[in-house]
Amino acid sequence: MKSELKRNYTELTEFILLGFRASPKFQVFLFLVFLMIYMVTVVGNASMITVIKMDSRLQTPMYFFLRNLSYLDLCYSTVIAPKTLANFLTSEKKISYNGCATQFFFFALFVTAECFLLAVMAFDRFSAICSPLLYHVHMSKKVCVQLVTGSYICGCINSMVQTGFTFSLHFCGENRVDHFFCDVTALIKISCIDTFVNEIVLFILSALIVISTIIIILVSYAYILSTVLKIPSSHGRSKTFSTCGSHIAAVSLFYGTVFFMYAQPGSISSPEKSKIVAVFYTLITSMLNPLIYSLRNRDVKDAVKKILGGKCSQ
Repeated sequence: MKSELKRNYTELTEFILLGFRASPKFQVFLFLVFLMIYMVTVVGNASMITVIKMDSRLQTPMYFFLRNLSYLDLCYSTVIAPKTLANFLTSEKKISYNGCATQFFFFALFVTAECFLLAVMAFDRFSAICSPLLYHVHMSKKVCVQLVTGSYICGCINSMVQTGFTFSLHFCGENRVDHFFCDVTALIKISCIDTFVNEIVLFILSALIVISTIIIILVSYAYILSTVLKIPSSHGRSKTFSTCGSHIAAVSLFYGTVFFMYAQPGSISSPEKSKIVAVFYTLITSMLNPLIYSLRNRDVKDAVKKILGGKCSQ
């Protein structure tokens, strides 16, 4: 029996991504919707990266982290969207075994790194509001680079563990993945061997990442709120806390969907629900983040006006 499993496992060279079950006409509609979302995501995040890089007033730790957030959003949406768009227009919807493993590896890397980067951004706001005199000491350029690098390292470690566990499973010839990308929950479901260990590893790692980063964010904002409430002027309180509004919105959107998807037992029981939730954290969140930060941030809006005004005057 084991030799038969091994034989079928080694013969599996591709997966079929079932995606969204709909009529051909609705598939075209979904293609147009996803294409629009992806185009807005690319333009929005690329613009945010460019604006922050070009404006000298935005060369601060806060915008250094925001630029890296835009880069992560751009990367992990690009890992998913092109293949998804192609599958909407074809009946085969195939992805090679190695392509599936590669897609999963980089997606897990970028999503995990974003979790830690959002926690780093909360710590940055804590340092700026609660220790303003020591802010440039605590958040020096060297420290900022180390924090971002650490986020990527944590993402890489989690990605290697998850990829190793997931693609050591036996699929016994079953290659129909009920998802629109190679996600761990869908891959676990089609394995022909006991996946209890994989599900426990997924739950523990996801919970550790989400809980540890959420604790950093909550503690940071608890101190921020305590400091803000001590400011006598209501205008001063509003102005100080306004620098956190965009980050709170981004955190709520990202962590809400990720927690719903991965950090709860039995999260793989409903494929259709998983697909809808996955659309939010793979594409919608990446599209909305640059809009959230640009519309709520006066410095970014001023920088955009300055760049556009300079081009118009040429």
